[in-house]
Amino acid sequence: MKVAVVGATGLVGTRMLEVLAERDFPVTELYPVASAKSVGRKITYRGKEYPVVSADDAIAARPDLALFSAGAGASKELAPKFAAVGCRVVDNSSCWRMDPSKKLVVPEINGDVLTADDYIIANPNCSTIQMLMPIAPLHKAYGIRRIVVSTYQSVTGTGYKALDQMQAERSGKKWGEYPAVYPYPIDQNILPHIDSFLENGYTKEEMKMVNETHKILRDETIAVSPTTVRVPVQGGHSESVNLEFERDFTLEDVRRLMAEMPGVVVQDDPANNIYPMPLFAWGKDEVFVGRIRRDPSVKYGLNLWCVADNLRKGAATNAVQIAQLLIVKGLLPNDKDF
Repeated sequence: MKVAVVGATGLVGTRMLEVLAERDFPVTELYPVASAKSVGRKITYRGKEYPVVSADDAIAARPDLALFSAGAGASKELAPKFAAVGCRVVDNSSCWRMDPSKKLVVPEINGDVLTADDYIIANPNCSTIQMLMPIAPLHKAYGIRRIVVSTYQSVTGTGYKALDQMQAERSGKKWGEYPAVYPYPIDQNILPHIDSFLENGYTKEEMKMVNETHKILRDETIAVSPTTVRVPVQGGHSESVNLEFERDFTLEDVRRLMAEMPGVVVQDDPANNIYPMPLFAWGKDEVFVGRIRRDPSVKYGLNLWCVADNLRKGAATNAVQIAQLLIVKGLLPNDKDF
């Protein structure tokens, strides 16, 4: 299988290459794609060096699969060009997520929506993926009326330049002495601001969680109230999630349903200080959930805390899982059994 990774030198692109290797994805020819200034640079994949190529060169090679993590602008321009040569595109940007003609997929939740007609497939926002993984089975069982979510998102969600900013601040540099991607220092600080603000007072990141939840769960009636926050953590997003259901539940059944969900790990033993933390989710593909307890302020309320590596299940791993699902469905060439 010919595979292109567009944005191969970025944080998510490098993780995509890692996940492809770890999952023994059947890559026979690899085309790492990056910006013009990176063309010719060498990247290593499974012990072999590959030169970074231009998007035009990758398209000319007519790859079977392209994994995109190069930003919405690049996706808007290039994804249709890859698709036009018969390439299946899995795009990690926000470009296609809410396009009604494109599927927005978390394989464990709605992988059934993929068909032979899908050549550009959207990878959801990292915060949305992480929230929906543990609560999707609860929605099926009890019907979610309302979600109130507050996120605690690491700087890797912004990219290498955000990591550089935080490290510069931790090294003692003063504001103005280093390139900054945030409007304020991030070290020793918390920013209630991810992406740009909209006229309704919410940010784009917050509205992504609203709109993507409706599309993935195929239910426009769910009320979603998000607040997204950037914290000085290197990797791993955390979320405090409050749910209000249509029907009653038992905590035993809630824990069982989440534990049975593929890709979800329940860590919920507060008496022994066992609960999810980003430090220990870093580098892992699962979504970890704990602090599971009733919300006594509403009739059928539940609180939980979930953590995941935003670069893995929140981005690269989910994209590769979509590609694996395309193989299972016979939509990509391969004789490997996933």
